[in-house]
Amino acid sequence: MKIAQIGPLIESVPPKFYGGTERIVSYLTEALVAQGHDVTLFASGDSITSANLVPCCTEALRLNPAVRDPIPYYMIMLDRVRRMAQSFDVLHFHVDQFHFPIFRSIAHSTLTTLHGRQDLPDLQQLYRAFPDMGLVSISNAQRRPIPFANFMGTVYHGLPENLYQPTFAARGGYLAFLGRISPEKRLDRAIEIARAVGFPLKIAAKVDAVDVDYFENVIEPLLGSGDIEFVGEIGESDKAKFLGEAAALLFPINWPEPFGLVMIEAMACGTPVLAFRHGSVPEVIDEGVTGYIVDDIESAVATIPRLLSLDRRRVRQRFEERFTATRMAKSYVSLYSRAFASLGRVKIHAEDVVAPPVEATAVN
Repeated sequence: MKIAQIGPLIESVPPKFYGGTERIVSYLTEALVAQGHDVTLFASGDSITSANLVPCCTEALRLNPAVRDPIPYYMIMLDRVRRMAQSFDVLHFHVDQFHFPIFRSIAHSTLTTLHGRQDLPDLQQLYRAFPDMGLVSISNAQRRPIPFANFMGTVYHGLPENLYQPTFAARGGYLAFLGRISPEKRLDRAIEIARAVGFPLKIAAKVDAVDVDYFENVIEPLLGSGDIEFVGEIGESDKAKFLGEAAALLFPINWPEPFGLVMIEAMACGTPVLAFRHGSVPEVIDEGVTGYIVDDIESAVATIPRLLSLDRRRVRQRFEERFTATRMAKSYVSLYSRAFASLGRVKIHAEDVVAPPVEATAVN
């Protein structure tokens, strides 16, 4: 199958540091190539891939101080994709909805994975205006605000199985927080929980420009003691040690999380997760196996002893069963095949088709 993957340009694919969407685009692209598909990746020129790379800017836009507005670069990329569209069986977009007007006439050849929150009111108008654009959600919770949209399925994120080696006897003696520092991620909750249970907390996180005031005024005053260590932004090579040596990951969010990649990164390391009940969390965490789900700080504090007693080998096993990149790629190929075979553009091979999901709306 000839497949185009159209990734974001803000970070490289894969990203050098933080960048969940770009990381998933990379994992999916590499898994599709490994499964024998002819894949072309549209991304920044500093991306690294075994697929055919079409560079759409010299380097990741976030790393280029000369870039003030990313929109022109996306317009150039979408024009390039449109001119090459007939070369592919499937155009798989990961760039929000920028492409909808340009590709509406060939909507049957496109698929769009929604990577962000969908509860913003303006988005309802957009999906009603483009009902023919096929969408994929990354959790069933993500689609609740827009149940009328043209969803083709739900595909959970996946990681390369050998990306992180699990640590079954964590020696770090700390709780971990990994991700962005922003109001909806509620790092303040993580600090309160760690202090209440007497555990050190290590924070590996980035601070975007839009969140600098929040960090300086809300979070920084909470960091003034030795039990809270702010590590800063870490790269892929540091995650296995950071997560694997942690006793547990704290994921105390306060927003409709579309997926939560860090949860399965922790599971891949054998590290259990304590998360607040929002968005995708109940779909990702297997209660009592890979972690626990709580509704408030008091419950979180009371749950920590049970969390730390979970079998880290079972945590890793459940990751392998549910959240590998191989499984993710096969699920997407199943969607590609079922959606486009009737048009005569895609030839279905038996090895491409995965078993039908339990729910007709989901591919897990």
